[in-house]
Amino acid sequence: MAYDYEKFKEDVFKLTDINLSLYKEKQMKRRIESLVARKGHGDFESFYNAMTKDDELLRSFISYLTINVSEFYRNPVQWELFEKQMIPYLEKNFGKRLNIWSAACSTGDEPYTIAMILSRYYPLSHINILATDIDEDVIAFAKEGIYSQKSVSGLPKDLLSKYFTQDGKNYIISDEIKKCVEFRKHNLLKDRYPTNMHMIVCRNVVIYFTDEAKDSVYTNFHNTLVKDGVLFIGNTEQIVHARDIGFGSMESFFYVKE
Repeated sequence: MAYDYEKFKEDVFKLTDINLSLYKEKQMKRRIESLVARKGHGDFESFYNAMTKDDELLRSFISYLTINVSEFYRNPVQWELFEKQMIPYLEKNFGKRLNIWSAACSTGDEPYTIAMILSRYYPLSHINILATDIDEDVIAFAKEGIYSQKSVSGLPKDLLSKYFTQDGKNYIISDEIKKCVEFRKHNLLKDRYPTNMHMIVCRNVVIYFTDEAKDSVYTNFHNTLVKDGVLFIGNTEQIVHARDIGFGSMESFFYVKE
């Protein structure tokens, strides 16, 4: 029997706990085929066998698979809405101590952005952000907190000067902001979700999932939030069955648990 993409998906799931069947197949298969060719392999079987023997290749595959594209203050209009409308709403409903989850946080740009914006209104000691990702390498990168000039180029100048130290071409985030964020490994498509969150931020990730997987993730997000909690999604995303799940629309990109 020929070793095809279906068999590759089964083997990848056994090896990594990543279920490729929950990702949009045409798009994901094309991405993986490109990677397989770039790594010098002629088919899925050869590539899979190589991954079982080469930890570095396996890590690079997982990083490639999870589409780690991030930068500080990405899509500024969204962050302006977060600051001017969502922060007052959250403080009015939940007070000065918030539980915020940055899901699929990639290299940490997003949770650190949240912490820095919140620092304009809250003492740093009151800021507690859970940041999770499936990729252990990007979590390690985030914990280091060293970024390129390109990564921080969109950040408001006051936050850049206050919370970063420049070292040559690199920008190092301050320990006081790093202390506001707790990083953990988490698979949105498999692992147990946290509870009692006032806000969840998950942007530009769910678009890669199948419709069934999306509905499952959004339902889990709904269960994770407290009543009147807020879900903050990406600028290319929408929750098609929001009312059925129990979400009401607030501003663009923001949904409230009803």
